[in-house]
Amino acid sequence: MKIKRVITFLDEVRSEAGRDVTPRLRKAAAVAIVDNPFAGKFESDLSSLTKASEAIGREICGVAVGLLSPDKAVSYGKAAVVGINGEQEHGNAMLTTVFGNVMRDAIGGGKAWISSMTKRAAPGVTIDIPLAHKDALYVRSHYDGMTITLHDAPRPDEIAIIAVYATRGRPHSRVGGLAVGDIKGVDGLV
Repeated sequence: MKIKRVITFLDEVRSEAGRDVTPRLRKAAAVAIVDNPFAGKFESDLSSLTKASEAIGREICGVAVGLLSPDKAVSYGKAAVVGINGEQEHGNAMLTTVFGNVMRDAIGGGKAWISSMTKRAAPGVTIDIPLAHKDALYVRSHYDGMTITLHDAPRPDEIAIIAVYATRGRPHSRVGGLAVGDIKGVDGLV
């Protein structure tokens, strides 16, 4: 499956609620736009999409992580938007463990389940991609997200596959829960 376009986003928060954010919070997203081979027809075997997601993931995850350099990613999330001639399931097929493992590899590992979002939509769609800590899902300070708008994608017969990384948790987080310094990183939860 050939990537037609790569779209990138970088958000850097330096101040929040009138206070400096130190270290700064940086979020990066890379989006691959690909043709959907199953647009307009039902296909029971979607394994070709899952297989293709590995190479696509390697490319866009590398791009997203590169946008954060020299900072390191500590949280992640993934998403897909399927053009209106496809099925939401086509996006889900591209966000399985195959894609997730590539996301983890791009940042040198991660134990936690990767939050995701998929939907079917027309060009101009806005999507919220959820984020969570890469090693422990129960770290509340890292429950966050990145909102992006794809102004001219996906077209009806395309899929947009999205990888998002962040360099820290929310600015000034203070709702308790497992602290980053207390992560055991054994089971992906704590």
